[in-house]
Amino acid sequence: MTALKERILRRIEAAGPIGIADYMATCLFDPDHGYYTTREPFGAAGDFTTAPEISQMFGELLAAWLVAAWREAGSPPDAVVAEIGPGRGTMMKDMARTVAKLAPDLAASARFALVEASPRLRVVQRATLAGAGPAFAWHDTVATLPAGPLLVAANELFDALPMRQFVKTASGWRERVVGIGPDGGLAFMAGTAGIDPALLPPDADAALPGAIVEVAPAREALMETIAERLATQGGAGLFVDYGYVGPALGDTLQALRRHRYDDPLAAPGEADLTSHVDFAPLGAAAKRHGLSVAIAAQGDFLLGLGLAERAGALGAQQDEAGRERIRQAVERLAGPAGMGSLFKVMSVRAASAGANRSPLGD
Repeated sequence: MTALKERILRRIEAAGPIGIADYMATCLFDPDHGYYTTREPFGAAGDFTTAPEISQMFGELLAAWLVAAWREAGSPPDAVVAEIGPGRGTMMKDMARTVAKLAPDLAASARFALVEASPRLRVVQRATLAGAGPAFAWHDTVATLPAGPLLVAANELFDALPMRQFVKTASGWRERVVGIGPDGGLAFMAGTAGIDPALLPPDADAALPGAIVEVAPAREALMETIAERLATQGGAGLFVDYGYVGPALGDTLQALRRHRYDDPLAAPGEADLTSHVDFAPLGAAAKRHGLSVAIAAQGDFLLGLGLAERAGALGAQQDEAGRERIRQAVERLAGPAGMGSLFKVMSVRAASAGANRSPLGD
């Protein structure tokens, strides 16, 4: 039993069951035992591998899109190039290199920033970005980013933000909570209080007992903050995550440990907890601020930006083994059996001339 699991059990014994959002936040961000505050989750030695770690092409193509959006906005000289939740810093390194190659004037005038609250991960990011070119600044939140048009990217950011679950019971919809089961361990159960029907999808009454709905106010709040910034100061953003365009029923809470799925209640603090992202409310939040929004499957988005052509250019410099590694990376990033269909890319832009088009495509 993990130290955090013992603490959660004692807390529930004293105060009663806790909601899924509270459970996720504790498991991931507890200052003493939380997953992201104590572990190195990325790469083969960690628990999962993200797209930027699969290939440099991912960060390069996202940067190319942002450069095109910057040019369509009139090439403002005071732009901020930022990544939220930058992991080990790999994607920012690839993006900064690509910006310098495609738009030297942007690279020379922009402020490069990383939004990262974890002191431990900041150390890793500084090591990755050492000698990468521009000066990088770190920020705890989006709110502290410097003023100016914002060119922002985030990969697998929203899936780790806590969400709530509601379950259909014989007595109606109830909040799904984590309590103590008959064996004395953690267990999922239904809360006793009713919930606001406005939180449920329109067809919730027709759902069968046991059906689960997920909502994520924390994700929508972050998107509201980003959208307000883009609407007032200009810019564009790309947000990549696995998920769907809802609403939809179903339990997508999952734990990853050593590159395998695990029981979300088994090892609090030692496994990554995530859930699928519903992009519909995120897009709606951006549109409420007058932004242009487009959502595409990751495979379609990357291939539309020239993934195959970039792979060919990189492969021309490699031997056969190198070309095979690049081919496998393309399949993982864009193929239907990899990330191509499950992962989505949401692009958002401030209203401006040409805001609904890009030579690289939305």
